[in-house]
Amino acid sequence: MMKTNVGGLDRILRILVGLVLIALAATGTVGAWGWIGLVPLTTGLLRSCPLYSIIGLNTCPLSSRS
Repeated sequence: MMKTNVGGLDRILRILVGLVLIALAATGTVGAWGWIGLVPLTTGLLRSCPLYSIIGLNTCPLSSRS
């Protein structure tokens, strides 16, 4: 199980940025690289970021959750 390490404003921004990038890619406004929006969208929805785990960052106030 992945540890929860994304919270609050960080989570909201990840979801919004992910959705915007995916929408831009789907409409052809940006190239295929826009599909990278799946990464912030997924990490925002799952409330877990593997990179945060590697560097020891945690923006979730409920750090005891796993």
